[in-house]
Amino acid sequence: MRALLQRVSQARVRIEGQAVGSIGLGLVVLLGVGRSDDESDVNWLVGKIAGLRIFPDDQSRMNQSIQEIGGGILVVSQFTLFADTKKGRRPSFMDAAEPAEGKRLYNLFVSAMKETGLPVVTGQFGAMMDVHLTNQGPVTIWLDSKAKNQS
Repeated sequence: MRALLQRVSQARVRIEGQAVGSIGLGLVVLLGVGRSDDESDVNWLVGKIAGLRIFPDDQSRMNQSIQEIGGGILVVSQFTLFADTKKGRRPSFMDAAEPAEGKRLYNLFVSAMKETGLPVVTGQFGAMMDVHLTNQGPVTIWLDSKAKNQS
């Protein structure tokens, strides 16, 4: 699984002009599910995101987690995180999970993220969405669950 995290002061997602989810201070998680992903990738990524210290403390150092600040999380499915642009000019998405498996693991991720006690809102899997956010910092972090076994 791949996640692009953006620390935000606010964010919202709209589908066909209708707001479907919004948060204040927190994280936007753009989530891509790959062909070889499974439940262990979900668990690793949820733990990493919940504990990642990327919010400022009293000295303005990145020293607090989303849990410590009580922020919200907006999760948006984004299979394009698995784009392969090595050949030609049109990206290939062969490494992205098939839609049914992608949706299953996306929903599992959202459920596991909610189990952390954090407020979690989502877009809609597979929908065309407009994501509006104010990146705070800016802080943008790339996570790939396949790196969990690398030291």
